[in-house]
Amino acid sequence: MSLSVLAPYARSRGRLPERCELCAAPIPGEHPHVVELASRRLCCACAACGALFRDPAAGGGRYRTVPDRILVDPAFAVAVERWEALSIPVRLAFVFRNGSLGRWVGIYPSPAGPTEVLLDGEPRALGESPLLELVEDDVEALLFFGRRGALTLDCLLVPIDRCYELVGLVRRRYRGFDGEEGREAIERFVQELAARARPVERRPT
Repeated sequence: MSLSVLAPYARSRGRLPERCELCAAPIPGEHPHVVELASRRLCCACAACGALFRDPAAGGGRYRTVPDRILVDPAFAVAVERWEALSIPVRLAFVFRNGSLGRWVGIYPSPAGPTEVLLDGEPRALGESPLLELVEDDVEALLFFGRRGALTLDCLLVPIDRCYELVGLVRRRYRGFDGEEGREAIERFVQELAARARPVERRPT
């Protein structure tokens, strides 16, 4: 995967001027992101472009605005054994459905950048949860994370731009298992997402 997907986070640290990548209008530090579906590139957008591309049919379906919702299913936890069956070697990763491929993709962050894995099956093998039905193709992801010493992984439905923000954080801060500062920064990031999450309701069985 190209590291160009992390470009919005280089700009957010002031390396490049803040302008909408679709219409060139000035934008503030906090702004929407839009996914260019063919390339999966994240684009910084103004409020008007962000509103326009919430409609999947706008612009010929070339772009989709990344939603800002964060959801959690408090009853959903993934056993380590099930997670390891996906052949993802770490306990911090996100999965999303690539709409053009019709396939689920797993990405895990590392100091070298994002590493991508095409999944053989669906996340449903990890268990049952409304989150798997609600996640939107290309613009949202299921973020899985295992706390130190835990026998299960937690899951959040998050905007995909926050996942790539996490990738950038790992690339900048993580220095291996002895890097306490990097681990703490990653845990704080995930905890902040979890604190904003809205619980989903499970249907009665």
